[in-house]
Amino acid sequence: MKATVRLRMSQADAHYGGGLVDGARMLALFGDVATELLVRHDGDEGLFRAYDAVEFLAPVHAGDYVEATGELVQVGATSRAMRFEAWKVISPRADLGESAAEVLAAPVLVCRASGTCVVPKEKQRLRPGGA
Repeated sequence: MKATVRLRMSQADAHYGGGLVDGARMLALFGDVATELLVRHDGDEGLFRAYDAVEFLAPVHAGDYVEATGELVQVGATSRAMRFEAWKVISPRADLGESAAEVLAAPVLVCRASGTCVVPKEKQRLRPGGA
């Protein structure tokens, strides 16, 4: 089971000089993807328990469009193991004009992570395997 969210990083997301977006913003996107996966699988938002690994691989700036994907890779009685990736797919082109942007010929992997979520048994409403 997979889920994807795509959104544009705004100036409000820029946390550092040069419009650099804080890596925690990618983790927030992964949290949203995890929530969707849990709702689809269990009918409940569940709780994010822990990240096993997080790698920040390339910078993200205000104006970039980022696509975050997640996949449910293992299902236990209450635990749900997931893998995540965030790809930069569109970037602004300030060198061509203040509103210029382009779709990247090859998306850039900016972050990847794996983690575990938990859905207590009493909160699980859907059959195993999801809706």
